[in-house]
Amino acid sequence: MSTATTNGKTAATPSKPSKVAGVATWMDERVGLAGLAKKQVRKVFPDHWSFMLGEIALWSFVVLLLTGTFLTLWFKPSMGEVVYNGSYDQLRGVSMSEAYASTIDISFDVRGGLLMRQMHHWAAMLFVASMLVHLMRVFFTGAFRKPRELNWVIGCLLLMLGTLEGFTGYSLPDDLLSGTGIRAADGFVKSIPVVGTYVSFFLFDGEFPGDAIISRLYTVHVLLIPGVLLALIGAHMLLLVFHKHTQWPGPGRTNDNVVGYPLLPVYTAKAGGFFFIVFGVTALLGGLATLNPVWRFGPYDPSQVTAGSQPDWYMGWPDGALRIFPGIETHLWGFTLSWNVFLPIIVLPGVMFTILLMLPFLESWITGDKREHHLLQRPRNAPNRTATMVALMTFYGILWGAGGNDILAIKFHLNLNAITYFNRVAVFVGPVLAFWITRRWCISLQRADQNRLLHGYETGVLMRSPEGAYAEKHLPISSDEAYTLTARDRDVVVPMPSEADENGVANRKVRAMRLRSRLSRFWVGSNIQKPTREELEEARHHAEHELAVHEDGHQHLTGGDYEGDYELDGQPADGHQFDGRHGIEGEELRKH
Repeated sequence: MSTATTNGKTAATPSKPSKVAGVATWMDERVGLAGLAKKQVRKVFPDHWSFMLGEIALWSFVVLLLTGTFLTLWFKPSMGEVVYNGSYDQLRGVSMSEAYASTIDISFDVRGGLLMRQMHHWAAMLFVASMLVHLMRVFFTGAFRKPRELNWVIGCLLLMLGTLEGFTGYSLPDDLLSGTGIRAADGFVKSIPVVGTYVSFFLFDGEFPGDAIISRLYTVHVLLIPGVLLALIGAHMLLLVFHKHTQWPGPGRTNDNVVGYPLLPVYTAKAGGFFFIVFGVTALLGGLATLNPVWRFGPYDPSQVTAGSQPDWYMGWPDGALRIFPGIETHLWGFTLSWNVFLPIIVLPGVMFTILLMLPFLESWITGDKREHHLLQRPRNAPNRTATMVALMTFYGILWGAGGNDILAIKFHLNLNAITYFNRVAVFVGPVLAFWITRRWCISLQRADQNRLLHGYETGVLMRSPEGAYAEKHLPISSDEAYTLTARDRDVVVPMPSEADENGVANRKVRAMRLRSRLSRFWVGSNIQKPTREELEEARHHAEHELAVHEDGHQHLTGGDYEGDYELDGQPADGHQFDGRHGIEGEELRKH
């Protein structure tokens, strides 16, 4: 089919249709993409820098896929023994596995190989880091509340799988450092009571180190976990589009709309540009910052251990828990149960991830809040929630620092045992202190917001009364700021239930409901609630009266009125003449 074109002055002439338009029409007639695309390309996304954290995770994952595809072309996931004869002189003639030899070849003989290796490793570090920070942003702002609980669970699973993917990845080169990590993992698995030795035998296809672990880790690293990650990321993005994006409160923003930019062309252009920024930063790190120099460690030898060996940062906290845990073992019927390994390495990470997964559901149960939320909360407006995450961060940070206790002892000339004992106490005391301090801090910030709403902002202008006392002049805040500060729900404490209803029927869940009521009172009972409409109206009238009084030049200390009239060269003095911003040469404040 052809189309006719004319400029309005000449006869219409037929022209051939665009091939792209023809393909689009062909597809639309068969799958109906036009209607779906028309709706989605105009979908609005809010604009705020904190929303970029999730995009960093997404684009770093794309960089991982691109660089990982490049590396698979030359990496040989085999533990078969070969003699190295490549270009790196220090290792020439040394027996090593094919995996390690191919890693050295990629680093020194493949054009751009070392850059791709380091970009891949840096992208993995960035991927896990951005997911962790993004998760904290979501929790601090309450973005996990209904209807996004499932997306929170998916995000936690992505973080867990990203950590496992990183571990399997840096174990593949089969150098002395990664081999030490695999040897430690074998010990972790064997610490599992009853089935540990069987699981280890299955993973390594025999006794450690065997000759199959690298190929099996390779399959998990390039096929199994990436496939699950892709599926979860797809589900995460689909739920994001279905539920619509959360947004910060402000004028014109409600739970029923989204204020921002459409997907096409604005958001697509911004997201595409941000991808190149992430890619460029990763390339810069890969080209300038050396990471995991496997040629310095040498091939893995079970009889040797790398001095000062450390895992990647995201595996540091369970390693720290292992280092500070007391050496507790139980010997039963000729078997040894190594609680000092099983509890910090197997049980603790499972407990931590379970807590993360349950946080949205626990808060919903405590508060009884079943409403949908599309507006974010300022962290200060949820003191206990914010304090909970800070306590978990403190716990994580102390264990992370404990994972480098030997390096800290060497670099700072400290006693290793003293560091261990300190961390054993701090890991319990630190989170409690962090929770209490953060909670009080948030409540104080709530009080500051309330004072700002009711009394206005501090102008920096000091007014002097006839008695000689000074008071700072306040002015009302803007309506936009007042709207933002009041765009939140008032917290309601769950009432204490009675043992029987109005018909005298016993309440079977009275104990659970009483526990819920006590937790609710602790969770929101100390919050500073936003002022009521009456309080805001009273404060507004008071502020208007104060402003009028100041403009008339009247000053009173009590009752909202000012006694003692002052004039400056025949004009009422409001204090601005002496605020440091105006010239006062020849001016004198005198009694009228």
